[in-house]
Amino acid sequence: MAANFYVAPEQLMKDRAEYARKGIARGRALVAVEYAAGVVFVSENPSSSLHKTSEIYDRIAFAAVGRYNEFEALRVAGIRLADVKGYQYAREDVTAKPLANAYSQALGTSFMGETKPFEVELLIAQVGDGRVREADPSDPQLELFHILYDGSIVDEHRFVAIGGETEPLTRELESRWSHGLARDEAVRTAVGALTAVSDRTITADVLEVSGLDADLPRRRFFRLGTDELRGVLED
Repeated sequence: MAANFYVAPEQLMKDRAEYARKGIARGRALVAVEYAAGVVFVSENPSSSLHKTSEIYDRIAFAAVGRYNEFEALRVAGIRLADVKGYQYAREDVTAKPLANAYSQALGTSFMGETKPFEVELLIAQVGDGRVREADPSDPQLELFHILYDGSIVDEHRFVAIGGETEPLTRELESRWSHGLARDEAVRTAVGALTAVSDRTITADVLEVSGLDADLPRRRFFRLGTDELRGVLED
């Protein structure tokens, strides 16, 4: 009769965490940088159709690193969840925090379960509505939630790097970021940090840049095309 091998729970969790981290680290890092009216997401992504970032709802955006098929399934689930809540109640009732909590629970359940953990890290961002901007144009009411592979959730501020070499990226962002950046300055800050860490030139052709701007009408998500991004980087 074959013996059942015992693995301590601490070792099992350590092995699962190491597995997820290695899977995430194989991809390119993504940087989120806060600016005066919102947040920008910047990452290397030569594909023009397989996006790491997207709109979830009017004022909510999604960014991810790791296995594309896994975070794409999570993105679609988030859109459906937001659409159902907006239909049942009102569009203003759809906010980032419950969505981030739902993602946290899904990733945490997977991490603690018997199947392999998700190899993804997520960012969920939200900016305020027009009424908030009218009352205080200097405050975008930005919320930025960082959700790790094990379901841990962190409320981030100023900037955050996920996937790849996050520690050197965070140090670079710390030295470059300043309060009250304009959107284009925030993009150059993020690209400058990615370039410094990779020690090579990163051109607009291989970058994916998007974000949320609280000054845009109703739908706050934007995406910069290659030509527009090239102009931003050349300024």
